[in-house]
Amino acid sequence: MTVLLTGFEPFDGAAVNPSWEAVRLVPGVRAVQLPCVFGQALEHLRAAVLEHDPAVVVCVGQAGGRPDVTVERVAVNIDDARIPDNAGRQPIDEPVVPGGPAAYFATLPVKACAAAARTAGVPASVSQSAGTFVCNHVFYGLMHLIATERPGIRGGFVHVPFAPEQVLGQAGPSMPVAMVAEALTAIVAAAVSVEGDLRLVGGSLH
Repeated sequence: MTVLLTGFEPFDGAAVNPSWEAVRLVPGVRAVQLPCVFGQALEHLRAAVLEHDPAVVVCVGQAGGRPDVTVERVAVNIDDARIPDNAGRQPIDEPVVPGGPAAYFATLPVKACAAAARTAGVPASVSQSAGTFVCNHVFYGLMHLIATERPGIRGGFVHVPFAPEQVLGQAGPSMPVAMVAEALTAIVAAAVSVEGDLRLVGGSLH
């Protein structure tokens, strides 16, 4: 079974993006780096799906400020960029796919994936929002591609914390890239092997 993992190039002036650094360490998968650019990221993702014909796709991005690995539940059809992307684009209140559904749920077993990461010793949880930057753009684009063209693919998105070197001299959570890779390895295993999902608490109050 072919599994495709994607991570992003650094953005917003950073020297590293832990999503890509961790994806590169996961064994037995196809790893592809996406540009942190609206539109171009989806073009690269589509090309990777066509090239590798995966059964499972897990896109990974950085969520600075989050303390744990978060498995995203829902992608929304909106681009609303707080900062410019790496090409200087900053869409405001624009749809990812004009005329597309308001949202898509991940087709990964999100609670089982988060539980698998925790079993591997890595803090992890289910997230209800992937934001409105390029991460959500890719997540929505992936799920739209699956819904309209590749229904046999199981797909979703995972956010990871800053790497330790990104928070030197600052207050804020981080996680070693090797630990993130362990979480992603466990998440991939769950995505491949768990048919339904676990009935566990995974909601939030806000």
